[in-house]
Amino acid sequence: MKKLNCALTMSALLILVGCGASKDYTPPADASGETIFSSACTECHKPISANVAMVLSEKVANKEAIIKKFQSGSMRMPAFKNIQGEAANRLAEYVLTNSQVSK
Repeated sequence: MKKLNCALTMSALLILVGCGASKDYTPPADASGETIFSSACTECHKPISANVAMVLSEKVANKEAIIKKFQSGSMRMPAFKNIQGEAANRLAEYVLTNSQVSK
């Protein structure tokens, strides 16, 4: 029973903390959207295939929503506040261009 409680506690902590990606990540000024995605996102968001980075809901399948999502985070996803300006635009364009939209 102790092992089960310990396992449940560890699982809950991992869920609360989110992925281990560094929230302090700052992309190089000339980093492409693909480079930023690979550095900041793939620890938790593994690409689905060579041509599909992720699946987006219709609700977030636009540039503004994607930027808001990665800058403010969510329950399990940390906020990446240092991805700003052109770097944010390049990342959002990459995600939008290389993702499927679910209906």
